[in-house]
Amino acid sequence: MSIEETVQTRCWRSEADTAACARALAAAMRAEPALRDSFIALHGDLGAGKTTFVRYLLRALGVTGRIKSPTYTVVEPHEAGADQAGPRWAAYHLDFYRFNDPREWDDAGLRDLYAAPGLKLAEWPDKAAGHLPAPDLILRIETVDDDFRAVSFQAASPRGRRLLTLMLTPAPDAPSAAASATPS
Repeated sequence: MSIEETVQTRCWRSEADTAACARALAAAMRAEPALRDSFIALHGDLGAGKTTFVRYLLRALGVTGRIKSPTYTVVEPHEAGADQAGPRWAAYHLDFYRFNDPREWDDAGLRDLYAAPGLKLAEWPDKAAGHLPAPDLILRIETVDDDFRAVSFQAASPRGRRLLTLMLTPAPDAPSAAASATPS
């Protein structure tokens, strides 16, 4: 994948497009277990759809039970892969919106969390700048109007490039996973 191909832009015209994109990303992680340790940084204004995307992604990864926003708790741990016979793995949904002091990072024990295996999905990563490791994939959601989102995926590491490649490559027996999210 060339430098130009490390950023892909899609349009989400409905929540169904959001769900389809999340399922495509989940399929990539299911296809290659090493991708389950990815760090995905999610950017976008309040109400852009970051938490909605994470919920669809976690469901597609087999997370059962309630998936709530970590706005007040900072991190919500989940167990992915519960819907399949293979091993389960950790998935963490983080939200740094309320971070105001860099000491909160250490107080929350996030250094250890990021050092451990498992998927990390972080909303508002800029609020923890200087503490977070480099992400593998950067997702930027721009609200165009109530029913339309311009979404860019930027691979920021070899793992991120692999995620992006698999996400955008349809399985031989399936329509394009990103088909409902038309390129802009």
